[in-house]
Amino acid sequence: MMPATTAETQRAHRQGDAPLLEIENLAIHFRSPKGVARVVDGTTLTIHRNEIVGVAGESGSGKTTLVEALLQIVRFPNRETRGRVMFTTRAGQKVDLMQLGPRQMRRLRLDEIAYVPQGSMNSLNPVVRVGTQIVDGMVDHGVGEREARRRVPGILERVGLEPRVAKLYPHELSGGMKQRVIIAIAISMNPALIIADEPTTALDVNVQRRILETLSRLRDELGVAILMVSHDLPVHAQLVDRVAVMYAGQIVETGDVRSVVKTPLHPYAKGLMQAIPSITKPRERLEGIRGTTPSPFAWPDGCRFHNRCPYAMEVCANVPPFIAGVRAGQRETVDGVMDVQPGREVACHLYPESTPDAEATS
Repeated sequence: MMPATTAETQRAHRQGDAPLLEIENLAIHFRSPKGVARVVDGTTLTIHRNEIVGVAGESGSGKTTLVEALLQIVRFPNRETRGRVMFTTRAGQKVDLMQLGPRQMRRLRLDEIAYVPQGSMNSLNPVVRVGTQIVDGMVDHGVGEREARRRVPGILERVGLEPRVAKLYPHELSGGMKQRVIIAIAISMNPALIIADEPTTALDVNVQRRILETLSRLRDELGVAILMVSHDLPVHAQLVDRVAVMYAGQIVETGDVRSVVKTPLHPYAKGLMQAIPSITKPRERLEGIRGTTPSPFAWPDGCRFHNRCPYAMEVCANVPPFIAGVRAGQRETVDGVMDVQPGREVACHLYPESTPDAEATS
């Protein structure tokens, strides 16, 4: 992983950069005979160049729907979208991904925004050699076939695979090697952004660690930004710079990953941390989050977490909080009085910044 001094230097540099990707109040709804499923419902997130940002949350929070909408991988006739997703291209042009047609989006995918999908076992063609699958994407984006084949050994070496892997079929590879091949395809056109959806799913912990180290090294070598989606907070703690905690279609907390892990502000973020086994206290009883994630067909009124929250107040059941920057310094948090670092945002009535004023709520 990066030394702290390098990370601090890069973070300071990023703060002066224009964002690479700006998700602004994005909503993704699906109409069905049961009603409207508001799967993603007002999400805002910014990613800078050379930054790794994580999105965390339990199953059903809207993480995968969010990334599939960014890439327009699946198009549903009953899908409705609102909001903007502004991406800055290599040429410096800002484009709204939500306004691009299929042909335009296809040119942008892989070339400037790449995707590492969930489940490498199902993402590779079982009857096509690995090298050919890497070449296909490059050829589709204008690279000559001879030049594309020349590049394959170097691309495989970047992800820790020997050049001979190009001649193998996917069934001849281990799970970790398959995932590295997927990453190799993703970096083949030197994109500015990689979106990785649960890239360590179904891998053992040692292979997970190597995959995360590979992604971190690629960020340093290629200067690529990464949007990392995972329900596993320890995975985020090993890799990302900032993390956004997502619940019921909305982001409820963002901040530097170390600060969020050490000092969670939102009760939901605290619940996620309490569900992780402790190495220092192996016999400590795990505290799960009571209840289940609500249905996107009927999100609760007010704060969507209030009926599962041990800190819920009367206002929580009626008034939706909005995400806002939390004043840094000594603050009363869900874990008592603690030092809150700058750059933290939370949507919770426990913090006055998140509560709309009386005029706004009347």
